[in-house]
Order: sequence, then C-alpha cells, then structure tokens
Amino acid sequence: MSDSALESFERIVVPLLDDAYTLARHLMRDEHDAQDVVQEAYLRAWRHYGSFHGGDARPWLLAIVRNCGYTWRRGTRVQRESVAYVEDEHGIGDESHHATDAAALAASDRAELRDALDQLPLEHREAIVLREIEGLSYKEIAAVTGTPIGTVMSRLSRARQRLQETLGLGARAKEGGR
Repeated sequence: MSDSALESFERIVVPLLDDAYTLARHLMRDEHDAQDVVQEAYLRAWRHYGSFHGGDARPWLLAIVRNCGYTWRRGTRVQRESVAYVEDEHGIGDESHHATDAAALAASDRAELRDALDQLPLEHREAIVLREIEGLSYKEIAAVTGTPIGTVMSRLSRARQRLQETLGLGARAKEGGR
C-alpha cells in the first residue's frame, strides 16, 4: 500500500489499540492471548485496509478483533488457567500507590465486577463489553457480531440480569427499598 494509506491507517486505526485490547482481553480472559489476538487483528486490518470504505473505523476494527478472537479460541482448544488481570499493571488504578479506603473499596468492586463478567457466557460477555465498556450502539454491536439487533438486545438483557444476580444487586435493591 501507499504511504498515504499507511498514514491514514496510523491516523485512523492505530489510536483504537486500547479499544481493541479491551475487547480481546474480555473475550480471551488471558492477557497474553489478548495481545496475540490484537496483533493478528491489526495485521488483518492492515492487509484489508483497502476494503475499508471510510466511516467509523471502530466497529470495523472491533469486528476484526472479535473474529480473530473466535478463530484463536477454535485453534487453541486447550483450556488453560486464566492469568490474573491486574488493573494497576495496565494503567488503571491509584496512581499515587497510596491506597485509601475508598480506593481499596473501588478496586474490590472492580475485581468483583471483572469476576462476574468472566462468568458470563461468551456471547453475553461480548455484548456487555461492546455496549458498556466500548460504548457501541446496538446497531454497531449488531454489525460487529454479525447478529440482528433483537439478538443484541436479548443478549444485553440476559447479561445484565446475570450480572445483577451474580453481584447480588437485585437483593440489595430490594433491601434498600424497605
């Protein structure tokens, strides 16, 4: 490809690296596999960048990441222990490294949420990550996953319900209303 294509790719697609990793991390549940998937996705994105017709590159790239993740999972059917994902190692957390009670509580809540997300079936986890973490619209999620919008809505509803059950939020809300 030409220098202008490379410049365009670097300007449009490379800044989406964090979004690509976030999706891959939640799909793969292993940071090293997620890195490999993102690398493969970026190679594929570059190879097929000529077929990108403009518009929002984010759903286009996330669809590639998703497809690479599914391909990777099929190719490596070996079930391994997941490597613990420590948010402080990835730039999320208390920068001063002086944990306060509030910061410790927030970290505990993040860990509990991350564990609850990991318990979701892959299709539900993927939908909730694309909507709530990546901020994609239902239409964009449908495009990324190749499913009808109704299926996206159903998966999101079920994912939210399971998260509430797993986190005990339904019981807390009832207790708080008394």
